[in-house]
Amino acid sequence: MHVLLLKEPRDEESAPDPYMKELESHGHKATLIPVLSFKFVSLNTFSDKLFQLEKHGGLIFTSPRAVEAVKMCLDMGGRREEWNKSIKDKWNSKSIYVVGKATAALVQSLGLKPLGEDTGTADVLSRLIIEREDTDIPPLFFPCGSIKREVLPTALRENGVPLETLTVYQTAEHPDLEKNLKNYFTEQGTPASIAFFSPSGVKFCLEAVRRLSGDQLNEIKFAAIGPTTRDAMAAEGLCVSCTAEKPTAEHLAAAIATALQ
Repeated sequence: MHVLLLKEPRDEESAPDPYMKELESHGHKATLIPVLSFKFVSLNTFSDKLFQLEKHGGLIFTSPRAVEAVKMCLDMGGRREEWNKSIKDKWNSKSIYVVGKATAALVQSLGLKPLGEDTGTADVLSRLIIEREDTDIPPLFFPCGSIKREVLPTALRENGVPLETLTVYQTAEHPDLEKNLKNYFTEQGTPASIAFFSPSGVKFCLEAVRRLSGDQLNEIKFAAIGPTTRDAMAAEGLCVSCTAEKPTAEHLAAAIATALQ
């Protein structure tokens, strides 16, 4: 059956997307349509903060884009050698928190040791941080996107854990989204299942999906990558057929395969 994935492609262009691969192993034909576009901002400020690490008690990454911004800072300023020689080890003496395996893998590629890759959501990660950190540490540094949810900052603030945030990328609708969705529905018809990967994806796609699927909307099995996205879908009145137990390709593909039986 046809499954439509409304997500970002992997950063390694050559490697097949793990979500497409997993769904194909379950006998389904998956198509990926990118939903968001990203623009990096404040990279000079970000670079300075990465190299003034004595001012921070640790790092928090909740998205692959924020880690990408670190790579851009290192390449842009020609500071990778300095990073590899001394800075990354100094950061590793502090806590580096992450949500999810994809972000953890990118953090490891910078030579950093991530904590919390199995947390899966900002909510669960915030509980881990609160358990581990004292309130008298220098602020944890949280580079994030323009559309960040306030779950993690609010939880840390309420529990007295100091935090400093910096917006390092802005999120917008992918310029070809409408056209790509229209082409998909024209060529493939209405898919058996559609998976959403973020509340922003729901916001940018839902109207077009409703319009293009018409009377068949109620036949589509809608899938969510996690509870935050599920809640955003439900808030829009969508009937969510399944939610991945963890935000991985294996868990989502298994949930969709079960829903389509």
